[in-house]
Amino acid sequence: MRRWNGWGDDGFEMATPQNGIQYLNQQVAAGPVLPDAQLEAVCAQVPSSRLPEHPLISTKAEDRVRHARGQSLPDWLAMRSGDFDVFPDGVCFPQTTEQVEEILQFAYMNDIEVIPYGGGTSVAGHINPLASDKPVLTIDMGHMNQLLDLNVDSQIATFGAGVPGPQVESQLRARGYTLGHFPQSWELSTLGGWVASRSSGQQSLRYGRIEQMFAGGTMVTPKGRLDIPTIPASSAGPDVREMVLGSEGRMGIISEVKVRVTPLPEQETFFAVFLPNFEAAKSAVRSIVQNKIPLSMLRVSNALETETQLKLAGHENLIKWLERYLALRGVSDGKCLLTFGVTGNKQQNKASLKQAFKFFKQFGGVKGPAMMGEKWAENRFKFPYLRENLWLEGYAVDTFETATDWHRVTDLMNDMESSVRNALKDEGIVPHVYTHLSHMYTQGCSIYTTYVFPNGKTYDETLARWKKIKKAASETVSNGHATISHQHGVGKDHAPYMAAEKGPLGMHSIELLVEGFDPKQLLNPGTLLQRKDK
Repeated sequence: MRRWNGWGDDGFEMATPQNGIQYLNQQVAAGPVLPDAQLEAVCAQVPSSRLPEHPLISTKAEDRVRHARGQSLPDWLAMRSGDFDVFPDGVCFPQTTEQVEEILQFAYMNDIEVIPYGGGTSVAGHINPLASDKPVLTIDMGHMNQLLDLNVDSQIATFGAGVPGPQVESQLRARGYTLGHFPQSWELSTLGGWVASRSSGQQSLRYGRIEQMFAGGTMVTPKGRLDIPTIPASSAGPDVREMVLGSEGRMGIISEVKVRVTPLPEQETFFAVFLPNFEAAKSAVRSIVQNKIPLSMLRVSNALETETQLKLAGHENLIKWLERYLALRGVSDGKCLLTFGVTGNKQQNKASLKQAFKFFKQFGGVKGPAMMGEKWAENRFKFPYLRENLWLEGYAVDTFETATDWHRVTDLMNDMESSVRNALKDEGIVPHVYTHLSHMYTQGCSIYTTYVFPNGKTYDETLARWKKIKKAASETVSNGHATISHQHGVGKDHAPYMAAEKGPLGMHSIELLVEGFDPKQLLNPGTLLQRKDK
């Protein structure tokens, strides 16, 4: 069963080896293990609903608790402490587009704020209700989870927007196809959520980001139903699909999604290569993407992430053997782990591997054991579970990410890490910070930073530490000629930093677009655009 106060299935735990915990303790001392609230006690706090009765709406306390927060670190602290602050007044579970239309009309007639809910995996505050004098209704799309149509000639599949990643793939695989969109939240996040937040999957190098997959669909708005036809390309003015992509529930509720799918590949394999330093690794992946070598995935861990991953992997004796082998091959201190994949038919993959290894050799790369690529593929959706395990050791874990052009990558990465390391200087704490590059483009790449810091003596103290780090990191990114988010979206947490990227006229245009679809500003207020009355 899904955890009510954390990530994923409560029957799964991701163990951290003892030597990994010892390594973290050497980097930054652990804080206290804070007590967890119980679900029954939190449900008892839920106030009476302010919503009018409607047959599609549940006002049960547990439904409202389970839809009150996402998966950001502040959400985590709220769930673990039991201090939620604000709950939605009710939750709706529509099963058809017609029911979505019905409930949205009901909300508009009764001046009810509406929050669309996909998989609840937001790490940027997309689904959190704000304090309001109006009732708040969360619309959970999870029952709209079926493959509705598959056109094999055009390779377009139509799904209900609430379908989660595993069901997308299982329903397509039964017909011989794949979407190929695998964000780290894939286990829980939904197709509609991917579109609404402009998601990027781990194999975007082959399949593209969600905007390359999104072919059309239906969005229910206060002004009526917006049906987007599936046309391969058009020069007829602005692309309406682009208005929906990244809209984050501010203009309407996506109810059906049409996506471009691909026949299942004949073969897919992942590999690990070690490069002597970060600049060599960065140059290798940049050369590969700019020469358009057809790989499906590329990821570079900087030296500290590489070290951390090896320490947290367990298998101490095997890692020692690997370290000795790499040192003999000239790859030692400062080494960086590069993980990559090939996907396609055997002949294509063979040619791609030959070209890729030519570049790796040019930059001093040494191929790692085959097991490392296999283990990456096996564990790639499990990292979010690490937060649970480290929490029980006295640590808080969070991430932030961006994207920028190649010539800025190294300086921005260093500035991002430095901003986190210095954010708690007044408390004498230096968080453990490390980074990887992923989602490569000919122009640049994404930069994804993880940090670990000790819990405070209380939940409030821990949250205050996070706020210092978040502010420092977000200011560094927004001042660094980079996007405030490459894949996590804007939500409420990143909304204050949007203007640095979009500019005054850009922000004004987005505001006009939102107001055009939602004149009463009842849809997901405070998300994407800051709420003006607060």
